[in-house]
Amino acid sequence: MKEESIENCKKHRKYNRNVHGGEAVYGLGIIGAIFYYFSTASTFWMFVFGFVKAVFWPALLIYEVFKTLHM
Repeated sequence: MKEESIENCKKHRKYNRNVHGGEAVYGLGIIGAIFYYFSTASTFWMFVFGFVKAVFWPALLIYEVFKTLHM
C-alpha cells in the first residue's frame, strides 16, 4: 500500500509541475496593489482599507466585469 501512494505522488508531481506560476503573478499583483493603495492613503484607516482592497482586488475586478456584462 505504501508503494502505491509513492507511485501516486510521483504521477501527481509529474503532471503538476507548472501549477505555481499563477500564484507568483497573484503575489506580485498584491504587492503592486499595496504600493498603489498605500501611496494614495492619507489616514490610518485608509491604509487598513487599502490593504484589504489589495488582497481582494481580483475578486472586485471580476465582480465589476460581470456587472458590466450583465451576467
